[in-house]
Amino acid sequence: MSYRLDGGTPWPEEFVDRYWMAGHWRGDTLDGLLRDRARSSGPRTALVHDGERVTYAALNRRVDRRAAGFRQLGLRPGQQVVVQLPNVPELVVVLFALMRAGVFPVFCPLSHRAPEVSALVRLTEAVGYVGPSTHRGFDHTAMVAEIAAEGPFLRRVFTFEAPGASSPYGGFTTDPAGCYYVPLHAVDAPPEPALALSAGQVAFLQLCEAEGEDDDGGDGGGTEPRLVPRTHNDYAYQARAAAERAALTEDDVYLAALPAGADFAFGCPGVVGTLAVGGTVVLSESAEPAACLPLIEREGVTVTALTPAVAGSWLDALPTSTADVSGLRLVQIGGAPLPRGVAERVGPELGCRLQRAFALPEGVLTLTRPTEPDETVHATQGLPLSPDDEIRIVDADDRDVPDGESGELLARGPYTPRGYYRAPELNARRFTADGYFRTGALAHRAPDGNLVVTGRVTPRAGARPRRA
Repeated sequence: MSYRLDGGTPWPEEFVDRYWMAGHWRGDTLDGLLRDRARSSGPRTALVHDGERVTYAALNRRVDRRAAGFRQLGLRPGQQVVVQLPNVPELVVVLFALMRAGVFPVFCPLSHRAPEVSALVRLTEAVGYVGPSTHRGFDHTAMVAEIAAEGPFLRRVFTFEAPGASSPYGGFTTDPAGCYYVPLHAVDAPPEPALALSAGQVAFLQLCEAEGEDDDGGDGGGTEPRLVPRTHNDYAYQARAAAERAALTEDDVYLAALPAGADFAFGCPGVVGTLAVGGTVVLSESAEPAACLPLIEREGVTVTALTPAVAGSWLDALPTSTADVSGLRLVQIGGAPLPRGVAERVGPELGCRLQRAFALPEGVLTLTRPTEPDETVHATQGLPLSPDDEIRIVDADDRDVPDGESGELLARGPYTPRGYYRAPELNARRFTADGYFRTGALAHRAPDGNLVVTGRVTPRAGARPRRA
């Protein structure tokens, strides 16, 4: 049985057939990748956080029991649950357990507060929420209690522990709105027979920029969340292909310093790609150099992903740090324009290769190759991930520009979904009639074919219609 998510846009059948025939889509579910890896790499370390070390076998058991616990406590296949957790093992356990239970996780940054979380709940009609009780002084339980009182959807709240005295609701209690509060450690039950999940169906919903931030209307004032439904097939392919581009193996140790629920750190190759090859994921709740540089030495970290700002802070901290970071072999940098000066410092100062990335939650990903010359890595964002990625660079009238000239980057391919969730008007503006996603990025092709992303397309008044 498959559990469909209404409000998504499927790939046309001709493209489904093409991606299957090419071997990009293999029928792998994300939780199935973990289950298979637990069989082949059971004693190996999958996750590290502070003093906790979790093997693949133990991680798979925890996912099994958590999935059964979620079902026992009323979550049903096809429902949606907002997940707002820091970089801790429970984040990985919860995401895979929800997917294994046929429930769709809705990724939510830990920094979001009531307006943003409430909007996610309304848009998705989420029946559940998973988050910390409190985090860095903020009471997440109280926030969720307010959201639950606003509408009929949210009825299950799972947190790290019973809320403190500041919150009126404890574990296994029901508030006046009928919302049930459960500590996560109690979401545990004997494993049940596995559901027959379809790899062609949605695995989770990835959060993108808020409507209005870069859209063609240009007012910048929208707050409606943008969600991209990612299927098991497309995301498993993205993570697997990114792992190949990064030459990731089971001997690698990946440091998740950026939020692990964001696309760059989750699947570029990130957490999913590392687990797929049998490597080790080290989770850090802070990207600060004081936290991460010692981790690199202690855990033998070989690969990580950073933003330009974080990379700059690490480089600036190196002269006064006593940590030995010589085990690093690859640092990915994406998420914002990378100053040339910072790019040129990575290799000499960190003693590793730089991999440039241009990654969007909508499923657009370009990466340089570790073996490319420094000049290519310093000056470009590399090539698209897949041989079946179709890239266009167009002018304001959607005419293809000559190589070397700048225009808006459009993309379609086996890991680029065809639409946002429950957003037909937005889809009409951001996707062409033949399925290309308008990234909003200004780019051009270098002479060697690599892409150079230079900024954002200048907004124009008026919504751009879907073209025939």
